Amino acid sequence: MTETAADKTTPATLHAWHAGLARAMASVAEPSFCEHLIDALRSLVPIESVLLGLECKGLAPRPLYQCGIPTEYREALIERYYARGYLLDPFCLAMENGLAEGFYHLSEIAPDDFFSSEYYRTNYLKCGSVEDAHFIVDLGGQRKVSLCVYQGRSGARFSQEELALLRTAHPLVRELMRQFDERGGLIRSLDGHGSAPLHSAAPAGLNQQIREAFMNFGSDRLTEREREIAHLLLRGHSAKSSAKVLEISPETVRMHRKNLYTKLEISSQAELFALFIDWLTA
Repeated sequence: MTETAADKTTPATLHAWHAGLARAMASVAEPSFCEHLIDALRSLVPIESVLLGLECKGLAPRPLYQCGIPTEYREALIERYYARGYLLDPFCLAMENGLAEGFYHLSEIAPDDFFSSEYYRTNYLKCGSVEDAHFIVDLGGQRKVSLCVYQGRSGARFSQEELALLRTAHPLVRELMRQFDERGGLIRSLDGHGSAPLHSAAPAGLNQQIREAFMNFGSDRLTEREREIAHLLLRGHSAKSSAKVLEISPETVRMHRKNLYTKLEISSQAELFALFIDWLTA
């Protein structure tokens, strides 16, 4: 009989988990709720860093809470991500395209060549992270919260058993997050993070912004097809995956990639990524 993650959970671990849940439940309308919820999850699985964000259909994501992110990485992981990095983020793009609530590891969402992409090297490895996993909770009104748990500064990765334990916690995380929202905690967490509405008035807005951002990049030199391929390459798609998305052959993708590199006077994905980020900043 196969041993499961639950079989390996000791009475002491369950006691700490239940005690942590009790504190989270008791503080669900208080500013300390997020801290207690994270402490409860950490009693199950070692978690290095956490970032909680609000995702509204048609709007850019917004930060709610963070803990464990070293000072030297906070600007890149929070300010830069919420300013423009989300345009290439696999979870943000998946949620904008209708990702259902649940618990997901990065490897389940990311394109096939994502872990070789410049986005991964810049926004993960250079920020002290090798992987993350997300609790996605649907709050209704086209709003979702994403509770992201990061791993990597210590060199550790989530084991399959740890991911299984976190996945079993999703129903409780979902219910507590919904109560947190209903009791006004989410609105209070947004204080200091701008005054954009919590509900989207234009559901297609963000998708349109994302498409326009990529289709305008290099528009003075690249064809529409070359811009589409640049978009997919920046997100971490291989030639094979890009070909499947665009319904063309991998050889055609490689030809367009060579042409767009020539036109942009670059020779690598790293240079393409740097050009795109500079263009967004400008």
